[in-house]
Amino acid sequence: MGNCVTEIGTGTAATNSFRLGEEEFRKLSFDDKRIYLDGALPSERMDLIPGDPDGKKLTRAMPPQELYWLFKEIGAPDAMELLGLANPRQCLFILDMELWRGWTFLEDKAVEYLGYILKGSEEHFLELLPHLDFNLLSLFLGRELVVAGGIGDLNNDEERQTDWDYTFDDVFLIKFKNPECSQVIGSFLELVCRFDNPLYVALMESVSGEIDIESEEECYRLKSGRLADLGFPPHDEALEIYSRIDPATFTPNFDKVLLQTGEATTLPEIFLTGKTFLARVVLLMDSELFRMELNYLINTALVADQAHLADTEYMKSILERVYGYLNIALEYLSHGDETKGGEILAGVYLKSLFQLGFSIVLGLKYRADKLADSSYATSKALSGLKNARPRYYRGLDIDGVDGYREFREMQDVKNMSDFLVELRE
Repeated sequence: MGNCVTEIGTGTAATNSFRLGEEEFRKLSFDDKRIYLDGALPSERMDLIPGDPDGKKLTRAMPPQELYWLFKEIGAPDAMELLGLANPRQCLFILDMELWRGWTFLEDKAVEYLGYILKGSEEHFLELLPHLDFNLLSLFLGRELVVAGGIGDLNNDEERQTDWDYTFDDVFLIKFKNPECSQVIGSFLELVCRFDNPLYVALMESVSGEIDIESEEECYRLKSGRLADLGFPPHDEALEIYSRIDPATFTPNFDKVLLQTGEATTLPEIFLTGKTFLARVVLLMDSELFRMELNYLINTALVADQAHLADTEYMKSILERVYGYLNIALEYLSHGDETKGGEILAGVYLKSLFQLGFSIVLGLKYRADKLADSSYATSKALSGLKNARPRYYRGLDIDGVDGYREFREMQDVKNMSDFLVELRE
């Protein structure tokens, strides 16, 4: 499973049944604050952490993935105070997750998050600065700036005639390619020039062409290496969770061996309701090792569909898919016996259960691929099934909403199977 299994979530074994006010929360010990926050909803966490005397310490006690998930649930603009309290490791994880869409670096997101960072204190900026990836900064600035001049250089005629926007040191001349970004990038460069002039010179020389700017592919490789250290597998390995197996011949192998790695993890709130068979079983057999394995599976699913990691709603959809496939597999194997379900979760790798749940749903896709219908609702239902990641048409739910969701339980599989049977008749 790698050297560090990661975590993503916003609660522990149960959501708090009561809410503490800010003053009551402040009176708790640091350890009690952490325990309370583990059971708090994201909005309550955001209300309590920034204004608390231990706010910085509480924020930095979160694993990077947990802080990122909270960050995404609150929404970036409203969660900026958390970014200002985060340590460099947490900040870099958030940037690695936000500044890429698949293999593509997003300059607009880089400007946005650079602006967020600059809204914090100078102390926090200076703490973070040495940890920022020089290669990525060089790539980013190379797309945003035209730079001339340099130490010991004489400007040529073309450079002297160019209408330059600014110079921070009377050595390098700067022109902003995108004027709407000039304030953020200019503020960043001013701070770098003032507090780390060797870094400023190195970046300006890189952008001006004296040193080759690292390629986007190289920056992506370095980013992937950082994420791998936090338990996010390579993309090709992650895709293995979508390997099809035959449900009819699947036999659970009770050979799971997990090693204690990383920090204690937390379970996302969606897991805390006890409403599904899987959730009830988890509440009976929850353990630190299980949560580590679960969150590694979540990370794997996120990487497998990595083109959408910056999309909060899609991230939530992937979580729902993970829980849905696990729940379907557990119901399929346990037939409603929670004791047996606990034995399966304890002894069978979650990756295998995910593959089983996916394969059960994939069987519906294969059947749907052979069918067609021109009526609106039927066409929509078939269209959802024909996706590479089959979706359940909500028009078949009690509320009859015209949209899609992830498969959640065996009853969904039965409903859709009956629908396909009726359609063929």
